[in-house]
Amino acid sequence: MSTEPADTARPGVAPGSRRTAGTMFAALYGDLVPHDWLGPEPENDAYSLFYHRSLAMGWLDDVGTVVGGGAPGGRAAGAEGLWAMNDAGWGRPLAPGTARSAPAAWFQVEAQAVARDRPLPVQPFLRCAGDSVARFGTLRLAAVQLLLPVQGLAPSSRPSGAFLPSMHSVSWFRESGPRSRARVEVGVDSGRNPRVPAVAGQLTDALGQLNQDVFVCASYEAGSPRTAPAPPFHDGFWNGPPLHGVTLRGELCEWSLDAVGSLAEVIADLTAHLGVRSPLLLTVTRSARA
Repeated sequence: MSTEPADTARPGVAPGSRRTAGTMFAALYGDLVPHDWLGPEPENDAYSLFYHRSLAMGWLDDVGTVVGGGAPGGRAAGAEGLWAMNDAGWGRPLAPGTARSAPAAWFQVEAQAVARDRPLPVQPFLRCAGDSVARFGTLRLAAVQLLLPVQGLAPSSRPSGAFLPSMHSVSWFRESGPRSRARVEVGVDSGRNPRVPAVAGQLTDALGQLNQDVFVCASYEAGSPRTAPAPPFHDGFWNGPPLHGVTLRGELCEWSLDAVGSLAEVIADLTAHLGVRSPLLLTVTRSARA
């Protein structure tokens, strides 16, 4: 079991002095039922599960890890990856006043600098989060809330238009069955930065022009979704509170963390090109069917 505290979310600094994109955070909402065979005190907590899954997939940045501890003969090991670990936990509110909308699970990493031809790694991040939760129990997912370090993307050095780095993986979703499509509300909020409402029309136009059907936007309006949970962290953690947002309504190709991650990567690329230079709060909530 990890010895790292997992009761509160806090900004972390990646080991070493290499440039990073910023803090990436995921909160998964819904009913989480632990596996009955695990008992009251499972061997692995959320931090440990996420750490080892990230390591197994080759996505963990653990440069400077020492094998052998402080004993003579200990050696530096590890490799560069997509993120460094910060923290993780199960079902506890992370900030005062959020008890009624506490996430079932949450994960926090420091995303490493993003190459110009790669998207912010939200899909692999959510893949590790989902796999970690599945090891612990069964989650009936209702909403996903993400903190995206859009300020870490340098649009001047990145491709634009149909060649957005986030567009390289959308073909994966083209085999999704038509019955898998899910109605969703997508909240995009730039906190104290007023940029997102100012470019809302350009954002939805750009989404419609891309050759993708991961998310088909039907309408949008100013403000955050009424059904969105409050952010499970303090305003000072990002650029909060969520004051400047837009709600997109439409259909996701499937209700999965993979699809949410793909949409998040596209929105991060587009908003960076549209001048957003601050962390972005993205909330995707499944809508009740009419």
